[in-house]
Amino acid sequence: MKEGIHPNYREVCFVDLSNGFKFVTRSTVQTKETVKMDDGRELPLVKLETTSETHPFYTGTQKSIDNLGGRVEKFRNKFARVGLAKKSA
Repeated sequence: MKEGIHPNYREVCFVDLSNGFKFVTRSTVQTKETVKMDDGRELPLVKLETTSETHPFYTGTQKSIDNLGGRVEKFRNKFARVGLAKKSA
């Protein structure tokens, strides 16, 4: 690789702020914070709002809009006849 043009590719610790889940992967992300790992390594730290550990799609707690108190069905009933009124003879 050509020297001086590539970002620093290194191990980085990502932490989920909602539950404290940590994982280490390699990244070029720039960060000012560091964290001391259990094995003694000090790695750059990136804080995330959500990860696959807490996102509803991955945890199976995702809600369907059709099941939220019948709001979709109420909307359909309210506006069902709006498009039908324009028939002319």
